[in-house]
Amino acid sequence: MGIEIDLLKNYPKTKRDLKQRADEKTPEDRAIARQFGKEFFDGERKHGYGGFSYMSRFWQPVIPTFIEHFNLDENSKVLDVGCAKGFMLFDLKQALPNISIEGIDISSYAIENAKEEVKSFLKVGNAKELPYEDNSFDVVISINTIHNLEKEECAKALKEIQRVSKGKSFITVDAYRNEEEKEAMFAWNLTAKTIMSVEEWKAFFKEVGYTGDYYWFIP
Repeated sequence: MGIEIDLLKNYPKTKRDLKQRADEKTPEDRAIARQFGKEFFDGERKHGYGGFSYMSRFWQPVIPTFIEHFNLDENSKVLDVGCAKGFMLFDLKQALPNISIEGIDISSYAIENAKEEVKSFLKVGNAKELPYEDNSFDVVISINTIHNLEKEECAKALKEIQRVSKGKSFITVDAYRNEEEKEAMFAWNLTAKTIMSVEEWKAFFKEVGYTGDYYWFIP
């Protein structure tokens, strides 16, 4: 199996008011968020991002970490599963202009409103059935995406990432290490359908044959 490593260590951290988030959130809000449409990206904050616009301060500090960890260069081919509007791929292209990129996302709204410079590299699709040949990519990256699927579908998505990559990948998923973090996670969660402890995730990776690298989102 791969290694537990925080490749997002340079991604800006935001202060989260978990109590307010838990108090404000309703089953209806979750249902709207899980449609991953305009309301999720650019609607009210209780339904998602509350406005999802490109800001260089988010992914630009992370890209050098990806490049170093995976030895990326102009000849590499990278897939982003759950690419949203393509912001991470745009910053990767800024760093390595000739790198080959592809992105896929369940949200037609996100793809239609993607960053123009990378829009042609993105498509609508589902993580549990990636429309690519085996071993198509040097690296597959999926940030806070596959946990939005039910557990059985999550297994399919991990197997698909494994299939289309040449052996290198990195994912992040919602997780917790203790009861306090578990309570915070369920208070924060808006879209995830599969949330497990760190140890449960590791066992799950082994069970489905995922051998890439991984880390956790813990609010």
